[in-house]
Amino acid sequence: MFNDPKILALAFFGGILPSLLWLWFWVKEEEKRVQPKGLLTIVFILGMTAVICVLPIEKFIQTYVSSNTWRLIGWASAEEILKYIAVLVVVYGTNDIDEPVEWPIYLITAALGFAALENALFLIKPLSLSIGATTVSLLTGELRFLGSTLLHTVSSGILGIALGIAFHYKGLRKYWHVAVGLFFAISLHSIFNFFIIRNGGSDFLKVFAFLWVVTVVVMLLFEKVRRMS
Repeated sequence: MFNDPKILALAFFGGILPSLLWLWFWVKEEEKRVQPKGLLTIVFILGMTAVICVLPIEKFIQTYVSSNTWRLIGWASAEEILKYIAVLVVVYGTNDIDEPVEWPIYLITAALGFAALENALFLIKPLSLSIGATTVSLLTGELRFLGSTLLHTVSSGILGIALGIAFHYKGLRKYWHVAVGLFFAISLHSIFNFFIIRNGGSDFLKVFAFLWVVTVVVMLLFEKVRRMS
């Protein structure tokens, strides 16, 4: 399946298009403060790179962590931390982030890059099946990648908002906000994974509805951070 360029191309565009649409939405929300497109592109690509970095970590966790609960928490923690590192690699030691609202913008950009490649890899298998099998596969469990894109956006958005709120803080108060933001991002991610895996993903619609409720809350908090800017 990895040798068929058509399948790889379809999987890539199928994975990246939802992320680009989401990115356009969030950047448009802050159109008065246009972010450098080149910098956003780098962050997006580093978010995609984080998928490659997280795979051996998740394999290690799967091998050496016997508890399913702690395994899910470990996977969620690795993904959230690596998305955060993808942003830090770009902005650390620079003045690229000079307003609170830019933290959620960059974290969400990295998250959408991560989701783009993750979804592309996820689509390769169903696209390699016959037409009928592909349709059935996509209309059942495989469409969970839509929830995955939303999940990565919201969870990283939570951390970005925490950093935005703590923008003018120094020392322990700033680190406290980072810790709290990571805690809620990892918790949301872990809960999503738990309910998706439980019962073979039959609770997906309920979890997806819950994610949209959280998304509305994140958008309201995003507006608060935007006004702080």
